[in-house]
Parts: sequence; structure tokens; C-alpha cells
Amino acid sequence: MRVLGIETSCDETGVALYDGDKGLLGHVVHSQTDIHVDYGGVVPELASRDHIRKTLPLIEQLIDKSGVSKESISGIAYTAGPGLIGALLVGAAIGRSLALAWNVPAIGVHHMEGHLLAPLLEEPRPDFPFLALLVSGGHTQLVEVEGIGRYRLLGESIDDAAGEAFDKTAKMLGLGYPGGPLLAKLAEQGDPNRFTFPRPMTDRPGLEFSFSGLKTFTLNTFQKHGEAAKADIARAFEEAVIDTLLIKCRRALKETNLNQLVMAGGVSANLRLRERFKTESHKHGWQVFYPRPEFCTDNGAMIAFAGYHRLKAGQVEDMSVQAKARWPMETLSAV
Repeated sequence: MRVLGIETSCDETGVALYDGDKGLLGHVVHSQTDIHVDYGGVVPELASRDHIRKTLPLIEQLIDKSGVSKESISGIAYTAGPGLIGALLVGAAIGRSLALAWNVPAIGVHHMEGHLLAPLLEEPRPDFPFLALLVSGGHTQLVEVEGIGRYRLLGESIDDAAGEAFDKTAKMLGLGYPGGPLLAKLAEQGDPNRFTFPRPMTDRPGLEFSFSGLKTFTLNTFQKHGEAAKADIARAFEEAVIDTLLIKCRRALKETNLNQLVMAGGVSANLRLRERFKTESHKHGWQVFYPRPEFCTDNGAMIAFAGYHRLKAGQVEDMSVQAKARWPMETLSAV
């Protein structure tokens, strides 16, 4: 089975082809950063319009680049949620229309399930069961994974997601958009010993996260010490977020008696985070799995892969166009 994946949940248009025998045949991603940079964040209407302009040309480019025929595509997977509803509807409408025109099945894929499964795209890959830490601009979640579609939410952020906190803090520091990578780059120049920021919600039981207060603490520190301390503040903020994620993962692995940890989502591309988790994994005997950096951010490959497994299992949907801005992952059916 060969599946075309379409990702349009936010500000990246991604398309990919996944073959059950040959693996990933190709993928293309278009970023909208240049469109949203002047606004300091994603403008939903502009995102939707750009998906309309870019999705079909990217699919044509992908098919030409991969050297396959449209007739060889046996299914279509598109991101049905969660995400920006207008952007989701673009991908859903295109995916359903192509499925109707090509007379193949189509299926809506959960965006976070795509991220969760992205490390399985290539070797080495984890075996089920494992613990997943999903860290992106919209989500910070700890999930116990027994198999595809068999998820138990252990904890999540009660306010800002980790990626959202990175972006908002970068904006407060005047670093521009997209903020997370810029803040991480600035943090490399910072003194790790100058400031010590709080590790929120680590002094109590549980696996919930909260980064809103840390963001406020960072702002107050910046207002007190000014521009000259910017790099040191960025380093202290980054260390606080990473420490918090590390403490919660350590706690979750102990509670579930698991020793495999999958990290996915945009924040999982952070080099300092990977370095810290690598050290911790050697200390405790864990195995940690990440997608390659290009599959940490939104992409069509993860959607094609997740859709392939659901279509292969015989899951089918009617031809109505459906999208969900909110969609709890634990409501998904098992494969």
C-alpha cells in the first residue's frame, strides 16, 4: 500500500509518500515563516490562504520528484486535527477531493499521533510499549503507548505548552519569530550559573506541567537586569524547561515501569534537551528515541505513516470533509 500524506494543521504545508514495502519515498515541506514574521506569530487566515496556494503544487512536485504515478497511490491521509480549523479544512478538502477523483480511500489523522509515531519512520525504532513525551508549540503531554491507537494520557500542561512558552519568552526578549530556535541559539552564549529559575510543579506529586509562571518569572528578571543579561536569562529559562521535562519523564518512567522514551514535536529538536536526556538515559539505563530534526516539526511524512497503518488495518471513513480544532488523542481507536 502506498499512501499520500497531507499536513496543514498550522503554518507548514507538508506532503509525503509512504510505501509499506519501500518506506518513505519522499516528502516536501513549505514553511510560512516569511508570511507571519511581521506579525510575531501565526495569523490563521493567512495560514489557510497559503495552504490553498501551496498544497496542490507541492503534491505535484512530490509525485514528480518521487518518480511514481498517481495511479500507484492507494490511499490518502490528511491531518484532521487538532489545529487551526481553517488550515485543517484546506487539507481535509483537498485530501477528500483527491481520494474521490482517484477512487481511493482517505482517512483523517490525529496530528499528535503523527508526531508520536514519527520516530518509527526509521531505525532504530522503539518497541511497544513505551512512554512518549510530546512537546510542541501547542502541546506538552506524557502518554503511555501500548500500541497504535492505544494511548493513556498521564499528564499535560495546564496552561502554556513548552513550545508556546519558548516562543512567548523569545518575543518578550525581543528575539523575533519563530522564537523557540532563536532563544535556544541565544542560550548557547549564556552563563548557566548566573540565574536559577524555578522548575514549576516539580515539588509536588503528579505529571502535570505549567510554564506560564516560569514565563512571568523570566519577564520580571529581564525587566530587572536588562539587555546585558539577555543571553544568561535565555540560558536559565531553557535549563528550567529542560529540567522540568526531565524530572517529569523520570517520574513517569518509574511509575509505568517502562525504560523506552520517545520524544517528538518541535521542541524535541532542541540540542540542549537532547544532550541532557542522553546523559540521563545513560545514568538510568533508558533508551531515548527522537525523529530526525526535519520530522520534529510539522511534516507530511508522519501523517502518511500514521495513515498507512490505519488504512492497512481496514479503517475507512465516509467522504464527508471533517476537521476538529480539538481532539483528545485517547479517543482514537486501536489498530
